[in-house]
Amino acid sequence: MKTLGLIGGTSWHSTIVYYRLINELVGKQIGTNGNPPMIIHSINIEVMREQNVDKINATYLDVSQKLQNAGAKAIVICANTPHMAFDFVQPKIDVPILHIADATGKEATRLGLKKLGLLGNRPTMTKGFIPKVLKRNYAIETLIPEEHYISKAHEYVSNELTQGRFTDKAKSFFLDQIKILKERGADGIIMGCTELPLLIKQEDIDIPILSTTDLHAQMAADFILE
Repeated sequence: MKTLGLIGGTSWHSTIVYYRLINELVGKQIGTNGNPPMIIHSINIEVMREQNVDKINATYLDVSQKLQNAGAKAIVICANTPHMAFDFVQPKIDVPILHIADATGKEATRLGLKKLGLLGNRPTMTKGFIPKVLKRNYAIETLIPEEHYISKAHEYVSNELTQGRFTDKAKSFFLDQIKILKERGADGIIMGCTELPLLIKQEDIDIPILSTTDLHAQMAADFILE
């Protein structure tokens, strides 16, 4: 098995989900008497909250280099938003970063989806690092909520979901956004926040949900087992 480096901490809730899922997925193949080799570096989420792009890039480059030097053969960033650092970091290291949008795009292609609604925090929805990969690599169009809803979505993600709070009010808000995105032509919805699939389930809506966390964890497990 190949050793995988995980960059966690944004949030620690999502890091736990990633670690559990990867172990479970690999365990299905190798049995429960073993477990995959992984190195975890958990950063302080304040790096992301400051929204200083240069600091974010420098932090993820430093951690990626440390994981590479420690023996990681690939790196998984255990959240959606920090993938904004991908274009800066990847050319400066010698091991691949497994991109969360590639994991999503492959599944969307398998399902025959061509237009996806994207939900998450403000950077994930507006910075373009997921839509760009989906458009370039899979010819998939991405829709995001209208501007006046983006701030509210960001507030729910940052102040509730990443703090482990899952309220009926938040669920109602995101279900309304899914309905609007569907009316605008979305044939699937990207859960672009690791905690969103804990709030919204497939049985709650009638178009496919693409949980970036689950798909990314499967990509990670596949890499370990290659």
